[in-house]
Amino acid sequence: MSRPNPADEPTLDFEVPQDERPKHIAIIMDGNGRWAKARGVPRLQGHRAGTDAARAAIRTCGQLGIEALTLYSFSTENWNRSPEEVAALMSLVVELLPEEHGEMMEKGVRFRAIGDRAGLPAEVSAALDEATHLTRHNDRLHLTIAMNYGSRQEIVRAARMLATRAREGDLDPATIDEDAFAACLWTAGLPDPDLLIRTGGECRVSNFLLWQISYAEFFIDEGYWPDFDQEAMLNAIRAYARRNRRFGGRPPE
Repeated sequence: MSRPNPADEPTLDFEVPQDERPKHIAIIMDGNGRWAKARGVPRLQGHRAGTDAARAAIRTCGQLGIEALTLYSFSTENWNRSPEEVAALMSLVVELLPEEHGEMMEKGVRFRAIGDRAGLPAEVSAALDEATHLTRHNDRLHLTIAMNYGSRQEIVRAARMLATRAREGDLDPATIDEDAFAACLWTAGLPDPDLLIRTGGECRVSNFLLWQISYAEFFIDEGYWPDFDQEAMLNAIRAYARRNRRFGGRPPE
């Protein structure tokens, strides 16, 4: 992350008070490939541009006092892409994540990765572990990267964990409630997202945080992810602040 120019600080204070901003933002970063195609450049260039957008999102969330940011980086379905593109995406993690250590420490960003580590190359898993360990005591922005992640797989894994504990006599099935189930998810310890942003104009959740986004507000951005800049993030938060979140209840009389 390059150091921000003070002139680029987000100007949201007078519009959206802190207590009206989302505590946890989740983003489906869609459109890197289409961004590259529209410009006649290789797909990898689109993914590199997408990492710049991710840096901007992380920085903006930190400046705005957002507590948690979760980015959908690589899904379990993304293995169906060409071997060359998958290898390039994995190489980007190994190449670029260590470059972010300094600013994560400076800005108090606590990094974690969710998803099935068993399916990742060893060097990718090692890079994720290193960033997690290095930033484990930071407490300003909780940054989560969903890597080799699928929400259905996460839910099945949680169900198996609870079933195993019940079979072994460590858990009474009658005591299993939503909190017990959520504690077995990869996102345990994080608040559920308040705001789900998807770029690229698509209107689907793509197997992302299915349990956790039960009451999240959706914001669809028509632009491709590499073009999602600070102002786009501010627009999403402005839209969120205008929503009347009823959580299934009736609006006030």
